[in-house]
Amino acid sequence: MNAMKIPKRITTALVHSLTSGVVPRIGLEYIAVGRKPEVEALLRDMDNIAEGGAAFKFITGRYGSGKSFLLQTIRNYAMDRDFVVADADLSPERRLVGTQGQGLATYRELMIHLSTRTRPDGGALEAMLQKWISSIQQDVMKEHGLRPADPALHVEVEQRIFAVTGEMQNMVHGFDFAQVLSAYWAGYKLADDDRKQAALRWLRGEYPTKTAAKQELGVGVIIDDDNWYDYIKLWSEFAARIGYKGLLLFIDEAVNLYKITNSISRQGNYEKLLTMFNDTMQGKASHLGIFVGGTPQFVEDERRGLFSYEALRSRLVEGRFSGSGYQNYTGPILKLDMLSHEEILILLQKLLQIHGLHFSYEPSLTDSDLVLFMQTEVGRMGADVLLTPREVIRDFMDLLHTLHQNPDATFEGLLGERAEQTPDSKQDEADDFLAEFEL
Repeated sequence: MNAMKIPKRITTALVHSLTSGVVPRIGLEYIAVGRKPEVEALLRDMDNIAEGGAAFKFITGRYGSGKSFLLQTIRNYAMDRDFVVADADLSPERRLVGTQGQGLATYRELMIHLSTRTRPDGGALEAMLQKWISSIQQDVMKEHGLRPADPALHVEVEQRIFAVTGEMQNMVHGFDFAQVLSAYWAGYKLADDDRKQAALRWLRGEYPTKTAAKQELGVGVIIDDDNWYDYIKLWSEFAARIGYKGLLLFIDEAVNLYKITNSISRQGNYEKLLTMFNDTMQGKASHLGIFVGGTPQFVEDERRGLFSYEALRSRLVEGRFSGSGYQNYTGPILKLDMLSHEEILILLQKLLQIHGLHFSYEPSLTDSDLVLFMQTEVGRMGADVLLTPREVIRDFMDLLHTLHQNPDATFEGLLGERAEQTPDSKQDEADDFLAEFEL
């Protein structure tokens, strides 16, 4: 891979993120291994969403098993395919519903991270509106031979904007949503930045009171804890109407709902999840995908998990056949198994090359060395229960940093007696390890 030209900003993001144990936002294609069936299943969901359907998937796995990595990978795939995407991690301050605005806080987080292919790092809301209006202007000028200063241009553009917003007025809260979009157009047309910013604040859920919204925009409602999900459905419709394939939400750390100690509050959040699940499954939402990451405990614990809520348990429980040790990639739950030893070895090879590329050196570790590193990881006490790709990656990055920054450090010295073997014995043991796992 050293012959490959990976931009420095990408190698920097990869090295820093993986060293810290967090998922990189960019460059995932350089370190992706395995997960082919899972990715293909999610891409099929995206195809359905692009055709006007909807999808809901729970992606479950142990801490560090790759849930966040898979969600981030699909997020990047989606932007490349002209979807609008938004992601948020749930926390005590961000839930689906709450008595202190936790649901609205989640909506605001999603709006902050609203992204498109041209704005992959978030903050795409205004860019989407500007692109929409600009594309209408270009089409009108081309079709009618109008110049930018021609008064007839504004009239025709306005009619086309109202045609889009008018179609949405029959949806729940669609009238107010359309009014605010029209207010943004008015500010755009008149170069009134205050009016544009007021519309954007309303769309981001930042108005504190209905009175303020009424005074500044003439709209008698605001986005709040109770109705924020209705506006997500409006956003998905709107995104499809202005040229995107749809809207995909990536909601991670759903285990924080499981951790809610108050049973009534916890059940309220599960009820909201049920509403979202039913909407996507029953055709009440279109061009919308919702992907939720959580631990198996969050789903399967019958005392506090989703299975404690009978309406969800009956929808999510495995069927009689797929529950017999077989995977069902089309079901509502996508269970992530741990990466195989072969896949982890391939990942270590990729990381070694990226580390060498980033720090401009030729890696000297061999495949036999990588296998011995894997052996020490697998042989650690409790590894059969606790070892995850995240832990392996962090340990390996730590090893590479230590070797690179300390010329007197050796691979054998850092790994201990296991690595203090002759090259032939190391190769023999590596071959045995590979054969054991059919690599």
